[in-house]
Amino acid sequence: MSNKDMIIQLLDQIPPYKLGYVLAYVQGVAADEEIDDLFCKKIYENYLNDPDPEKDEEYTLEECKKEWGLD
Repeated sequence: MSNKDMIIQLLDQIPPYKLGYVLAYVQGVAADEEIDDLFCKKIYENYLNDPDPEKDEEYTLEECKKEWGLD
C-alpha cells in the first residue's frame, strides 16, 4: 500500500472535528516553496529599504531581558 493510500485510509478514522487540523497541515506541506521564497525575499527587501535609523541596533539577550523585566 502506498503512503497516499494509507493517508486516505486513515482519514476515515479521523473524527470530523479534527479534520480542520489535518487540512491545515496538508495545505502547509503542499504549499509552493517558490511562493514562500518570494514572500521571504519581499520581507527582507522591506527591511533593507526601511529608513528607520534604529533598525540595525543590536541588543544583547541580557539587555532585552532587563528591559522586559525578565531578570
